[in-house]
Amino acid sequence: MTRILLAGGGTAGHTSPLLATADALRRRDPDVEITALGTPRGLENRVVPAAGYRLELVPAVPLPRSLSMELLRTPGRLRTTIKDALSVLDRVRPDVVVGFGGYVSVPAYLAARRRRLPIVVHEGNAIPGIANRLGARLTRHVATSFPATDLPHAVMTGLPIRRLISTLDRSSLRAEALTHFGLRPDLPTLLVTGGSQGARRLNQSAAAAADAFAAAGVQVLHIAGPNGEVNPVPVDGGPAYVVVDFVDRMDLAYSAADAVLCRCGSNTVTEVAGVGLPAVFVPLPIGNGEQAHNAAPVVDAGGALLVADEDLTPRWVRDHLPALLRDPERLAHMGQRASGVIALDGDELLADLIERAIAERSNS
Repeated sequence: MTRILLAGGGTAGHTSPLLATADALRRRDPDVEITALGTPRGLENRVVPAAGYRLELVPAVPLPRSLSMELLRTPGRLRTTIKDALSVLDRVRPDVVVGFGGYVSVPAYLAARRRRLPIVVHEGNAIPGIANRLGARLTRHVATSFPATDLPHAVMTGLPIRRLISTLDRSSLRAEALTHFGLRPDLPTLLVTGGSQGARRLNQSAAAAADAFAAAGVQVLHIAGPNGEVNPVPVDGGPAYVVVDFVDRMDLAYSAADAVLCRCGSNTVTEVAGVGLPAVFVPLPIGNGEQAHNAAPVVDAGGALLVADEDLTPRWVRDHLPALLRDPERLAHMGQRASGVIALDGDELLADLIERAIAERSNS
């Protein structure tokens, strides 16, 4: 029986491709034993058990990017976490360890190295993080989501995403989607979403332009996030401005939309471009700039616009988005350009790489 350990957690950027890969592996072999490795406070504590997979936990060890007291404390903390990861490996006895980056991947990679287990690294962003820069030095099995990612031995598989999205036919679900959200079929729809946590800049700027959307005959589906505050001023008799905290059927949200205003994490870029949805990408203004790089292939192809966070003001939204939503020819052109940029079979290609790593170990 094959046993696989998948390490990744903290945010949807790691857990979503982890679960998509787990599902692909299980489709190939229903008897495969899959265990996820995460940290006590990450999103994985909810989504991994809900998806039916075993979850093991080790403490998170952040890796500071600059010289500080926290950096000096890191080696001691890391030793403890590696010890915990070794205990997990000895219980699970995996044939391979697959890392998706983040705090939990470093101890997973180092523990796997000590146990002489094959390692597979998947990097979700265009610019790799510290964990996967380390992991890529320990293996020849390295996968990336975007073509220009600089890691040794890398092959581009694309990002594993949910089959619900990778097999989506937006046109066939459109009528159901519009009814589900209480939207009209005769008006264009803008989807606004800041990802799993929401985005204050997107929330405030879009809501402040509600009157401009209404005047242009554009309806809005706005996913605010769990702690987001969105208070558009209603326009009597105008198109709907629907605000929801969370959507568990993003296939319906994408199908209802004619365009999307969103961040550009790797999951979002892959899903939005993959289903051919015109986008206005607004990179998160923190980190190492990876979100702008994630969006670049789609923007360069003409499938999306890129707007800096500080430039996304209510005035910018008023001046640009209503006109875009009222231009079906431009939207159709953008959708066609977007849909050919990013492949949607990353789950299967990564599963191929994992199986090759296991086979090489068996044959050695």
